Amino acid sequence: MATENPAATVEHLFALYYRFGDDDYIGEPVSQLEHMWQAALLAEAEGYDDEVVLAAFFHDLGHLCAQQEQHTESMNGFGVVNHEKLGADYLRGCGFAERVARLVESHVLAKRYLTYRYPEYLRQLSPASQATLGFQGGPMTAAEAATFEQDADADIIIRMRQWDDQAKQEHLPVGDLNHLKDMALRHLRYQSETLPSSAL
Repeated sequence: MATENPAATVEHLFALYYRFGDDDYIGEPVSQLEHMWQAALLAEAEGYDDEVVLAAFFHDLGHLCAQQEQHTESMNGFGVVNHEKLGADYLRGCGFAERVARLVESHVLAKRYLTYRYPEYLRQLSPASQATLGFQGGPMTAAEAATFEQDADADIIIRMRQWDDQAKQEHLPVGDLNHLKDMALRHLRYQSETLPSSAL
């Protein structure tokens, strides 16, 4: 399992960003890497813990995984269907905490929740985000929204969605990724030290 060698796991994970991160971010004015780095920057600036900062950085990892695995089920050219699940499952396989994976997996749910709860939010979405909403299930139903609101991390999931919306600033150079690599390495080492061997 990847957690047996956290350093190698982190290098392999960040290699996806080095290889595919400069690609266009599905109709937005920034690259994939710029977008996810900006999201992590916003999370860290607000003082959130490492798990949330990492989830913000990894939230669209599924698009990079899809490019590596050559997935073809796209949303009319706006990325791949179920990218949130692809990314979350990849992180689980790497040994990241379930909370990190769930935050990544839930950022699309937050979009669906906000368009249900606040119809004006739909008009605030970028054209690309509006285009993908239909592929992602559209606004939630009342029952889905009620279930979502019971999630202990619902507020953080919504905040992640807001960072997702904000992290599209042009001409903002990406900083040194070593800080995030070190954070990911500390996290994986902690996971491998605290989880029972049967869970690895």
